[in-house]
Amino acid sequence: MNSSLKHLFLVSIMAVLCFTQPTLADDDRTAGTQPTPENNYSETYRELNLFGDVFERVRSQYVEPVTDKELIEAAVNGMLTDLDPHSSYLNEDSFGDMQISTKGEFGGLGIEVTMENGFVKVVSPIDDTPAFHAGMLAGDYITHIDDEPVMGLSLAEAVDKMRGLVDTKIKLTVAREGAGGPQGITITRAIIKIESVRSRVEGNAGYLRITTFNQNTYPGLKKAIEKIDTELGNKLTGYVLDLRNNPGGLLEQAIAVSDVFLDKGEIVSTRGREDADTKRDNANPGDMAKGLPIVVLVNGGSASASEIVAGALQDHKRAIILGTQSFGKGSVQTVIPLPGHGAMRLTTARYYTPSGRSIQATGITPDIIVEPAKVEIVTVKRVKESDLRGALDKGNGDKNKNKSAENDEDKDKEKPIDYQLTRALDLLNGLSLYGEVSPTAKIIAPAPAETPQTEAAP
Repeated sequence: MNSSLKHLFLVSIMAVLCFTQPTLADDDRTAGTQPTPENNYSETYRELNLFGDVFERVRSQYVEPVTDKELIEAAVNGMLTDLDPHSSYLNEDSFGDMQISTKGEFGGLGIEVTMENGFVKVVSPIDDTPAFHAGMLAGDYITHIDDEPVMGLSLAEAVDKMRGLVDTKIKLTVAREGAGGPQGITITRAIIKIESVRSRVEGNAGYLRITTFNQNTYPGLKKAIEKIDTELGNKLTGYVLDLRNNPGGLLEQAIAVSDVFLDKGEIVSTRGREDADTKRDNANPGDMAKGLPIVVLVNGGSASASEIVAGALQDHKRAIILGTQSFGKGSVQTVIPLPGHGAMRLTTARYYTPSGRSIQATGITPDIIVEPAKVEIVTVKRVKESDLRGALDKGNGDKNKNKSAENDEDKDKEKPIDYQLTRALDLLNGLSLYGEVSPTAKIIAPAPAETPQTEAAP
C-alpha cells in the first residue's frame, strides 16, 4: 500500500468516526476536564496509523499472498472476538446461514458452540440431529476438526470448517470430562430441521419439550398446550417444561413463551451501557396453563433464552426449577447488517430476571438439584405368602405374578429411564395430591431457598 492510498484509507475511517461521534449534552460538559473532539480524533488517528502500518507490512511482506479483503475481514473479526466470546463478524455466507437457522432449518451437525480457552466448547447438541445421535454432549471440548487442531482458529473459522456438503463425513476429536482422554467422533453432515416444540402426555401431566427458540416456538407451544388440555381435560395435573440442552435463540420467543404461563409482572429486562438503553418486557393478562403447577427442567446446556424463561418463572414463583445449574449466558447480541459485507454480531446489553439477577456467568440455580442418574432395579429375594406350602390360591397367584413380572421386564427394556424427568413427574403428582388440584386451582411453587435442596440419586 503506497502512502497516498494509506492516507486515503485512514481519512475514510476518520470521516466515519467523525460522522458517528455523539454530541455531548451541555450539562455533561465540565470545563477543563472534557477532552475536545479534536484531541479525541488526533488520538484515534494515531492509533489507526498503527493499524495502517501493520496492514501495509502484512500485505507486502507476509510469506504468502493475502488479499486486502481477507486482511480487513480478519482485522474486523479480531476486533470483535477479542471483546467477548459472542461478538463476531459474519461474512455474507455466515449471515445467510444464521438467518436460515432462526427460521428452523439449516445445514450442519446440529450443535450450538462457543469458544473457551482456545477450544470450541459444545453448549448443547440439538435433539435428533447428527451430533445428538453421534453422542456429543454439552460441555464437550472440540480440540481437532478432521485431525487439524482448533487452537488458533476463531469461532467463525471453526464453524466454517464444521460446515460442508450434506452426507459428507467429518471427524471431531473431543475432550470430555471423566472420559480419560480425547476420543474421535465421526458425524455425517445433514440438513438440520428443528422441531422446536414437542409434547406428549405423561400419566395425567403434560410434557412440553422446547429444543430451541426460533420463529416457530411460540405457535408450537400454544398448539401443544391446547392439544394436551383437550386430551386430558379435568384430569390434567400440571406441566413439565423441559429446557435441558436448549441453547437459546430469539429473545422475542423467550418472552412469548414466558408470557404463556404468566398473567402479570416483568418477564425480563435488558440493560445496555446507557440508562436510556434499558428495556423491560412485561407479561400480558392470561395464563394458558390455567394456574396448574409447572416444573421446569434445566441443565448445563440450558442457555440464554432458556435461562430467561426459567428465571422469569422462578422469580414469579410460578414454577419449580429442577435439574442442574444452567449455562450462564446472560448477554444480548444485536445483529447489525453491513450492506455488501454480511453483518456483525455485537454484545449490546445484559439480561436481568424480574428480581434483578444477572444471568451472565452465573446461570439459574435450580430450586431442587437433581443430577442425571442411571436407575437400576435391585432384586431382593424375600419369602412371600405364595412361597409357603399350602398357601391359598397359590396356583393362580404364581401365574399372575409371573405375567406381571414379564410385563414389567418388557416395559423396562422399551426405553432408558430419564431420572430427572421421573423426579419432575413425581413432584407434579405430589403437588396435585397435596393441593387437590382442579383445572382452576393455582399452586404456587416455594420461593428459592438460599441453599437449594439436593436430591441424591438412588
